Amino acid sequence: MRLYKGIGTALAGAIALVFAATSAPAQQAIDATAALQERSIGSPDAPVTVIEYFSLTCPHCASFHNDIYGDLKQKYVDTGKVRFVYKEFPRDGVDLRAGMMARCADPRRYAGLVQVLFKNQPNWTRSSDPVGELAKIGRLAGIDDATFQSCLASEELANGLLAERQNASALGVQSTPTFAIDGQLYPGSRSIEEFSEIIDPLLANK
Repeated sequence: MRLYKGIGTALAGAIALVFAATSAPAQQAIDATAALQERSIGSPDAPVTVIEYFSLTCPHCASFHNDIYGDLKQKYVDTGKVRFVYKEFPRDGVDLRAGMMARCADPRRYAGLVQVLFKNQPNWTRSSDPVGELAKIGRLAGIDDATFQSCLASEELANGLLAERQNASALGVQSTPTFAIDGQLYPGSRSIEEFSEIIDPLLANK
């Protein structure tokens, strides 16, 4: 299987191993173009855009989503002040598979599925069969086994997410989580107060 070649030998090798270990005949075609469309929450007309570059296997990303994301969403997204955009930055093969599975869910369920993955991160990442655990989580989001297998067998979807990772690297993203707030990169998670110190002045100038 030919995967995107701009991601480094170690990551490419890890991804190849996971594909080899879990490959199965596709039961139905996955619309990779639709799956790769932007995933975001909040008003398209929000004055400020926050992009999160995240890894589903990253503990720091899980801490953000479990402890801070809810406050950020309530204060800024739900009030129409911020559009929050999700950008996967896969670090290994399991991470890539988790992102692919989330992308194959109904777009309306994507944000909630990401939250479930982060809340249960210790369980599926430490399992002897992480892909099997991902399949169980996927079923809760309406992804049946045939769709799951087809999703994870999609080279086009895998390459699309890896291409997005390389695009992010070209922009200066080096670690997860990293936030791009109106175009400015902010590596690492922050408290809701620290996010407010960045976002409020931007809102005042709109």
